[in-house]
Amino acid sequence: MEEVFMADAPTMSDISPSFQQFLRDCEQLGLLRLVVTNETAVLEVRSPLTKVFYAELPKGRYANMHTEDFEFHLNMDQVAKIRFEEGQAKRGNFPTYAIRFLDANEKSVLSAFLQWGKPGEYAAGQVAAWHALRERYGTEWQPVVAALEAKASSATHG
Repeated sequence: MEEVFMADAPTMSDISPSFQQFLRDCEQLGLLRLVVTNETAVLEVRSPLTKVFYAELPKGRYANMHTEDFEFHLNMDQVAKIRFEEGQAKRGNFPTYAIRFLDANEKSVLSAFLQWGKPGEYAAGQVAAWHALRERYGTEWQPVVAALEAKASSATHG
């Protein structure tokens, strides 16, 4: 009988969490300001990142979220890196906490800022949750999309 050493088996710390797990972990951040910017427009919406579901389409694998006020679709295959950033508010003297979703050219395709109530006043535990995520994933992280279950879906437009 061959002896098997547990040290040779992969451990949880050796296996990087999936992009989908990262998005589930973001639920603990509470209210976020999701920002999408291009050369012509900026769209901002305040929402927690919850009830995310996934669909595989010809253009890529998408993370999707529907609320009463908006729909959100992120092509996970186009996100090459995720970066945690601390900064200063453009208006006001208080810290900001962002997660940037970057493409292969390091251009931000989505920013998720912790949303404050009054400027600089974050919900209890919100900043600690952001720091815990940064500790788990690192300041920069290259996400890997896990295989999606085969489902017929019309989850995105266009």
